[in-house]
Amino acid sequence: MTASLQGVRIIDMSHVIAGPLASYFLAQLGADVIKIEKPGSGDVLRANTENPTTDTPTGFSAFNAGKKSLAIDIRTPEGAEAIRALAQNANVFIENFRPGIVKKYGLDYESIKKINPKIVYCSISGYGQKGQWATRGGYDQVIQALTGMMMMSGPENDTDPTKVGFPVIDVAVGMLGALSITSAIYRQSTQGVGQYIETSLIQAALMLMYPYTTDYLTDKKVSKRLGNKGYSGSPASDAFKCDDGWISTAANTPTQFKKMMHLLNLDAICNDAELIDLNAFNAKNGGFVVAKDPALVKKKIQDALLSKSATNLEEQLNAIGVPAAKVRTLAEFLDELSTNDKVSIPLHTFKQTNKTIKTAGLGFTLDDGSQINNAPSPRLGEHTIEILKNIGLSELQISKMLDANILK
Repeated sequence: MTASLQGVRIIDMSHVIAGPLASYFLAQLGADVIKIEKPGSGDVLRANTENPTTDTPTGFSAFNAGKKSLAIDIRTPEGAEAIRALAQNANVFIENFRPGIVKKYGLDYESIKKINPKIVYCSISGYGQKGQWATRGGYDQVIQALTGMMMMSGPENDTDPTKVGFPVIDVAVGMLGALSITSAIYRQSTQGVGQYIETSLIQAALMLMYPYTTDYLTDKKVSKRLGNKGYSGSPASDAFKCDDGWISTAANTPTQFKKMMHLLNLDAICNDAELIDLNAFNAKNGGFVVAKDPALVKKKIQDALLSKSATNLEEQLNAIGVPAAKVRTLAEFLDELSTNDKVSIPLHTFKQTNKTIKTAGLGFTLDDGSQINNAPSPRLGEHTIEILKNIGLSELQISKMLDANILK
């Protein structure tokens, strides 16, 4: 079985989450990914403490499985020259340093392009490669604050900023990086040309908020904080408290709304012109439910649900065609997946030195299973000597670089 990207060589000069996630996708699809790391310490995620001590903890392994590790100091002439030698026969070069850093060592796109005109070169940054803010350090929560994401999150009537509870932008930019690189690899293979790719945390944040970004750029429409409301704005697309927790419902259309109201013995709402817009509700072309008095409609629904079981309602609503789910923690959801066959998610596992790493896969499956790569994440510098010998360095040259602490 041939993996999708078998034969593609990638130099991955990135660290932490965004860049490593992009190259992780490519490694899992069969690419030969060489991860460039700082001798002595390596990627910062290696520092996550675990017992027993290891330089491949879960947090690091999750983003770097299936790669090779070359621990080399790119700040030295010898180190930078070795990377350029690798780049001569590479398909892809990824870096996520602040703009201008790699140029100091002759590892920027223009420098690499001179020795490999067909290279696909991807730069990932916080603020992009140009502009007054380009050299600022970009971190997920800071970009959430800057782009308005924090002000779109949190309770509907609250005014305090609320961070999304996980590194959503870092993950998103990794996905964008993998997507753009894959398209450029196809162009490289079919047209014989290279490509410079730029993506950033800023770009990823705006894509995550895509409909709201478009609304403002096009019509200057300012989106309000929705809290737990659905995008449709329907009064029955929200989260409601029950006697055994919370339930999130998505009765967005008039048909769904009618079914939910009937289940709750609230049919009268569907004919009350003071509560909902009946013209929109009864329109032939459908659409979403529009409330004239959203607070009162929500109160009526909430009052009806307080004495009901969210567990039972999840089953009852879905059975009649109204999307709904009891609110769970991530731990509760994953534990539930492991004990039944309600959802088919092909979890991916691989053996690390001291444990089995379990992941949610890549977010998609291929029918022949060709994206499966069971190789573990590398120890720091595990492949250094092998890689340098492959580009023609002698044992004496490698020995001198080891003695000078240029390698690990």
